[in-house]
Amino acid sequence: MKYVKTCRRGGGARSLKVKFIELTVHTSTEGSELVADVMWRYTTHGVAISDVRDVIALQRDKVMYWDYMDEKLTADLSGDVLVKAFVAGDAAGEILPKIREDVEELKQNCGGALPLGSLEMTSREVDGDDWIEIWRKHFRPIHLGSVVVVPEWIEYSPAEGERVVLLDNNMAFGTGEHETTSMCVMLLQKYLTADSVCIDVGCGSGILGISAVKLGAKFAYLTDIDSVAVKSAGHNCALNGVSDRVKVVRSDLLEGDPSAQADIVLANITADVLERLAPSVPKYLKKGGTLILSGIIDCKLAGVISAYEARGLALEEHIKKGEWNALAFVNS
Repeated sequence: MKYVKTCRRGGGARSLKVKFIELTVHTSTEGSELVADVMWRYTTHGVAISDVRDVIALQRDKVMYWDYMDEKLTADLSGDVLVKAFVAGDAAGEILPKIREDVEELKQNCGGALPLGSLEMTSREVDGDDWIEIWRKHFRPIHLGSVVVVPEWIEYSPAEGERVVLLDNNMAFGTGEHETTSMCVMLLQKYLTADSVCIDVGCGSGILGISAVKLGAKFAYLTDIDSVAVKSAGHNCALNGVSDRVKVVRSDLLEGDPSAQADIVLANITADVLERLAPSVPKYLKKGGTLILSGIIDCKLAGVISAYEARGLALEEHIKKGEWNALAFVNS
């Protein structure tokens, strides 16, 4: 997921008469999504990523043009990436220490294997304004095979054979832009059948489970331990008209429904969590079913493969984008 905020304007009739704390974390391109995910646990007021690579992508993909661009902007891609979270001023005293604690835990879990930058944090008080409407302008439909992920405020006419997944990105992470999500959606299209029952573990916005149903799955279970993610996934299921074929629950895996059995289990989480889930996942996967895992950085790949092969699953496919890996196992 990318949240890009390139400018702000104050005042006006639509301004919110409230104060916010803008928390900024200095990180890297590789770490920006992970830091943003941490921030989304604690705010529904917005997360923004400012990365020069996004500017370059907009220009390259002919989404936006400039008469002049300073060459220095694209010459050095090693600079800071800024991830900003906006927290209501009256809740900042409680929330900011939790974000700092989780960012530190993220640093420890990565163990230097993924460049995260300095992770320096700064904060300042800002007036509420209509900046959310500004960053919304930077979203565009994302094509993932026959699946097209479309922000719900954008008008889009699908081509023949396309399945549109609408997302209200205002509440939780997961838009399909990140490599880990896009690889899951691509693998899902390869292994899904019309009779498939799917489980989406750590569902976030619900993009994977919703995509499964839009592609023809019979039913999908969506689970997450984060209450904001569960609320967002439920909202997006309703937005896409699939609530009758989806069950969204707040739980770790499917502890609340041990009878659920799936033809496909999807989990786009960090490698450490995937390894922790290895003893539990197989009991929810039917014989001959497919397990799709993503969110795995290079140095953690061997450990994840070993953890699931030890449970009797056979590695069927491995794909890679950048420093991220996705795996498909078969429960043979």
